[in-house]
Amino acid sequence: MTTLTLDPPQGRSTLPFTDARHPQRPLEVNFYRPAAHGPDDEVVFVQHGMLRNGDEYRDFWIEAAEKHNLLIVAPTFGNAHFPQPESYNNGLVVGEDGAIAAQDDWLYAVPGRVLAALRQAGVTRRDKVRLFGHSAGGQFAHRLLATQAETPFSVVFAANSGWYTLPTLERRFPEGLGGLGFGEAELARWLALPMVIFAGDQDIVTGDPSLPSQAEALAQGPMRYARAHFMLDFASKEAARLGLTCNWSLLTVPGIGHDGAAMSRAAAAYWYEGRIPSVEELKPEAMAVA
Repeated sequence: MTTLTLDPPQGRSTLPFTDARHPQRPLEVNFYRPAAHGPDDEVVFVQHGMLRNGDEYRDFWIEAAEKHNLLIVAPTFGNAHFPQPESYNNGLVVGEDGAIAAQDDWLYAVPGRVLAALRQAGVTRRDKVRLFGHSAGGQFAHRLLATQAETPFSVVFAANSGWYTLPTLERRFPEGLGGLGFGEAELARWLALPMVIFAGDQDIVTGDPSLPSQAEALAQGPMRYARAHFMLDFASKEAARLGLTCNWSLLTVPGIGHDGAAMSRAAAAYWYEGRIPSVEELKPEAMAVA
């Protein structure tokens, strides 16, 4: 049975969600709904990392949610039904046999359908919301923008991604957009979006076992911070070569490594207060959260 509406109570909650295109792969959505939040107030979608810890990522945003009256929505793709990077980071685009799945089955459309279920319940009237993704969630967020002709996300921060899908048709997905049936129009659409690559300047570990280490990833640099710069540089050069506009930017968070909590706090402060807080205020974790 497909979930058509989502109506979270005030405070923290976790509700089941069954996507129409993936009825055998149920997921959960973690929410935080301030008491004062109304249908016209801001909504922030948050995409978790490889640990599939949407509840923790939801909690990273609670302080900002209360301060700025935000509904936090964290779709959570659990390991049981979405194992390995292919089923989350890479959006179920490429099947086990190497074939490209039908576009309607790509996982990147699911957050938009979660928003539709919230709108159906009257929780929000907003048709444009914000998206923050960290680590594997940063991979998910930028590939969502790359592959969806229309999205409800007006502002997207892809934070500390392990590696990137490059804006080129000459390399097969997920390294590029090749094989998806896209042309220059789709490439131009993605490059024109105001996507922000959000990068902690201390995300420089090269031996992290969760750091993608396949040849295509290593070609982008030895660490996540270097790969963020590679992505923007590649995009700028590709756009210039094709005579297209590139509206992407790279925003650095000083003193922060691969830390989902600190990067969440930094994104919230940048969006709603126009600043990047100090390292002390961001309270980096002794053990960073993927």
